[in-house]
Amino acid sequence: MLKTIEQENIQTLHPARPEYPPLLKEINDPPAILYVKGDVKSLSSSKIISVVGTRKISPYGERHAHKICFELAQNGFCIVSGLALGIDAIAHRATLEAQGQTVAVLATGINQSSVTPKSNINLYNNIINNGGAVISEFPLGTEGLKHHFPQRNRIIAGLSLGTLVVESNIPSGALITAYHALDYNREVLAVPGPIDSIASRGPNDILKKGAKI
Repeated sequence: MLKTIEQENIQTLHPARPEYPPLLKEINDPPAILYVKGDVKSLSSSKIISVVGTRKISPYGERHAHKICFELAQNGFCIVSGLALGIDAIAHRATLEAQGQTVAVLATGINQSSVTPKSNINLYNNIINNGGAVISEFPLGTEGLKHHFPQRNRIIAGLSLGTLVVESNIPSGALITAYHALDYNREVLAVPGPIDSIASRGPNDILKKGAKI
C-alpha cells in the first residue's frame, strides 16, 4: 500500500492535521483517516455544496443538474458528489466545464484500479488534474461493497454547507445523504420534479418535510 500511495501521490489526513476538512470535524463520526488524491485545499473551501441524485436520470434532471452546478461553480462554489453514473457525473462535469473545483467522495479505495464505474475513469482524472480532489475513508484497493455507499454518504453531507437533491426515488442513497445533512444541521435543498416521474418522489418528499426549493 505504501508503494501505491507514493506512486499515485496520495495523501492521508486525520482530524489532528490542519488540512483535515473543518466541516467534517463537526460531525459526530468523522473518518479517522481520509485518503486524498488531488488538491487538499479544495476540501476546506468556504463555499462547498453537495449535489446528489439518481443514477437513472431523466432529461429534466440532467438539464437542471447541469445548469445549477455550472452556475454554482461560476459563483465560487466547490461541488461535492460521489462519482457515480447519473446526477453525480453531471455535477462533476458541469463544474469542470465552468472551470470550478469539484470533489468526488468514493465508496472504494481512491487508487485508480479501485474506481467504479470504470466508465468514469476519465472524469476521475479530470477532477484531479483540474484543481479538485478524490477522497475516501476506505484503504487503497477496497472494492465498493453495498454497505460502503451509505457509509460514504455521511462524508458527502459532512463536507458541505448543504446538500441538494436533484432526482431520486424512495428509498435512495441521495435521501440518505440528505438525512445525514439534516442530522448535521446543514441546509437541505431539492429540485421539484414532475408528479408523474419516479425520480421526483425523493425531492418532492423532502420538500414536504421542509427542504428548500
